[in-house]
Amino acid sequence: MTHKNPETERLAASNNYKNWKKWGPYLAERQWGTVREDYSEHGESWEFIDHEKARSNAYRWGEEGIGGFCDAREILCMAPAFWNGNDTILKERLFGLTNNQGNHGEDVKELYFHQVSTPTHSYNKYLYKYPHGKFPYDDLVNGNRKGRHEPEYELLDTGIFKNNAYFDCFIEYAKADVDDILMKVTVVNRGSKAAEIHVLPHLWFRNFWKHNNKHERPVIKTLGAHAAQSSSPRNGEYYLYHEGGEQLFCENETNNQRIYNFKNEVSYVKDGIHEHVVNKKETVNPENKGSKMAVWHKFKLKAGEEKSVKIRLSQVELENPWDTFDSIFDERKKECEEFYANIIKKDLPENRQNLAQKAFSGLLWTKQFYYFDVFKWLFGGPGESKPNRTNMRNYNWQHLTNRHIISMPDKWEYPWYAAWDLAFHMASFVEIDPYFAKQQLLLFLEESYMHPNGQIPAYEWNFSDVNPPVHSYAVWKVYEQDKEKTGKGDMVFLEKSFQKLLINFTWWVNQKDKSGTSLFEGGFLGLDNIGVFDRNHMPPGVKKMQQADATSWMAMFSINMLRMALELSKTNKVYEESAANFFRHFLNIAWAMHHIGKKDISLWDDADNFYYDVVEMSSGATDRLRVRSLVGVIPMFAVEIIHKDLFEELKEFKKRANRIIKTRPDLASLISNLEKTNEDGNYLFSIMRGFRLEHLLKRLLDEDEFLSDYGIRSLSKYHEKYPFVFHHHGHHQIQYESGESQSNMFGGNSNWRGPIWMPLNYMIIQSLRKYYTFYGNDYQYEFPTGSGNKLNLKQIANELTKRLIKLFEPNEDGKFPYHSEDPDKVFTKDKHFKNEHFFYEFFDGDTGKGLGASHQTGWTSLIANLILEMDEE
Repeated sequence: MTHKNPETERLAASNNYKNWKKWGPYLAERQWGTVREDYSEHGESWEFIDHEKARSNAYRWGEEGIGGFCDAREILCMAPAFWNGNDTILKERLFGLTNNQGNHGEDVKELYFHQVSTPTHSYNKYLYKYPHGKFPYDDLVNGNRKGRHEPEYELLDTGIFKNNAYFDCFIEYAKADVDDILMKVTVVNRGSKAAEIHVLPHLWFRNFWKHNNKHERPVIKTLGAHAAQSSSPRNGEYYLYHEGGEQLFCENETNNQRIYNFKNEVSYVKDGIHEHVVNKKETVNPENKGSKMAVWHKFKLKAGEEKSVKIRLSQVELENPWDTFDSIFDERKKECEEFYANIIKKDLPENRQNLAQKAFSGLLWTKQFYYFDVFKWLFGGPGESKPNRTNMRNYNWQHLTNRHIISMPDKWEYPWYAAWDLAFHMASFVEIDPYFAKQQLLLFLEESYMHPNGQIPAYEWNFSDVNPPVHSYAVWKVYEQDKEKTGKGDMVFLEKSFQKLLINFTWWVNQKDKSGTSLFEGGFLGLDNIGVFDRNHMPPGVKKMQQADATSWMAMFSINMLRMALELSKTNKVYEESAANFFRHFLNIAWAMHHIGKKDISLWDDADNFYYDVVEMSSGATDRLRVRSLVGVIPMFAVEIIHKDLFEELKEFKKRANRIIKTRPDLASLISNLEKTNEDGNYLFSIMRGFRLEHLLKRLLDEDEFLSDYGIRSLSKYHEKYPFVFHHHGHHQIQYESGESQSNMFGGNSNWRGPIWMPLNYMIIQSLRKYYTFYGNDYQYEFPTGSGNKLNLKQIANELTKRLIKLFEPNEDGKFPYHSEDPDKVFTKDKHFKNEHFFYEFFDGDTGKGLGASHQTGWTSLIANLILEMDEE
């Protein structure tokens, strides 16, 4: 049981969005360039609304900002904007490259950090670093017009941060109450010379009225020099208080004149504040009202000087909004520290405590209000004309209506959910907010998300794409962790999830095992360029592929469902039959992986001692694709430890399981000896029997193959010298690349030909811990392979954890390995940089350099789990 503090008490009351979670950092960091906002005829999402148009376009489905807050329905939004007196654009949103502009795909080109957040967002802190000089928009675009073999051209490469010529802009929020939000923006001149900075806290309404004629345009109006009032039938009245500054008002309506060259519907449009501040135009409403407002503060800061701007937004009219302002901030900060001290052990090294807290905080900052109604997007809403679309993207998902707070992978690069990313997010969320973790997992099983046929939506670019079936893993993980923390399992959550997962499991069996042999196909399954060719589009002459990873994920799905059914059987014996059914599924998959068709070929190769995909040609011939990749490691994940007492308690399940074993002892022998427990009374359920695990680990722990100084690579380094070539109606080749793939098979930043990938490293480590629970110290393996140094499986899990943590620890030069080229050494020399962390999407397999999205705290937050779970010897 955990000790309660005010934040945990608020959390317990916040399992809906009418209490302390009503307001939070739910704004996207990029709304432009998304599928939702694409109303082009041919589905050119990146071009329809780009960064240049964003300041003038009123969005249909959401809003964006820098370190912004909004309510849970995103009716009213608040976020700061900045201007250094030199830029041609008011800094209201983060800048980055589109998929077509970047030599490695889309990429944000800003420096910002999600520093702190509590689960109820009672206290949040964000850091944005803003240069003194003119922001190098054109330089960043032009500098990335080079080949895929060249590294990305980053903001630091432009030299704009030389001599510390920048501002640190700290954006903080504290809640006095559910509807009483305190905002403080503190700007610090880190340079050696005085510099100009403008701070413009914004308050605005999402444009919900244009697309629904039952809603009138809301209004924000002045109440004098230091207050304003917002009013809408949808959320009532709020009072905005500010100290100093000049009020500016316009409408959150599109500047049609600028974008489309036809007349505006209103006089003062969305970019009016930008035009007034930057270009001195009379584009703000002199009547001091509109659906968007800002408070304009102008400072000239000396070297090292700082200034703070205070804002308070409350549903209650306050006589003195400032008398408790500072004390509330102090109190919420203290409660935040207490909350994390209760979760992160104080006996951990301080740098690891700090890393874990930043990982959890970044995860909390990447929540987002996500709104998408596919039917309305395709055909228009009531009173709207039908959009002109020849590309009817997601046509088969017309039931999908999402309007919730959802955990995003990265609110700039991936400001849309990805189903399997989210499952990994919840493995971290359960440590800090089990309420949210359970709610999110159930959300994706609701009828407005899950397809009527049972498929879970992948992501908005293609909801029909196939993500690995890891939802069951996340459900069981969250249930177990929550039960351990509270002492009582949430059976309602488990049963709801199980019932819906039955439908999803059936979809997989019907759609991805069409031959009925318990061998599965899923396409690329999120692994991008790890394959020798695009597994969604077979080369001519290839009839079908039996995938080692898809089949292994389904084995894991089966064992997760078996474990859930056994748990539910404790209180409802009906579930014993379901448990027996999934026990049989697990056995069937284990058998199929080692016996395919009449030729009795296996996904397991006895010569290489590794799992491979198997292709079947039109001629009827079969062949293994001998690519040593994570595809062949995923079978490790289908493992579970079950104590004998549970079998004794569930007599119907035991009877049915024994009947299956007696009927087909050949099946049961594949996964373990079910007539024998270890000395602790545990049974092992696993595709990997001892000898297969031993041989797989030889490769996995070999530094010339999978084992890197920073974790497990996604492709064996063996393929650096020995590329795999598949000659069939063309030349298909895969070669080890430590960083981003040079292949354009999937375009953009496709990337899985060698890098280290946190979620699958986490799964490997978790699996090793389970194997250790069964085998104990009896099984020891060389670590690394060939070293003569033998460790048990728990020790190996710890050593792998340490290598992953090393990504976030300074080397002898004071530099974190994940940092890319740092020409001005700011991350090693500048004390205001060097303790800030990025959480990259993946990492170079040789150097540990961070790659892909730089704020993918979503699944990279698993580093916090690894820190907490590591049991040091």
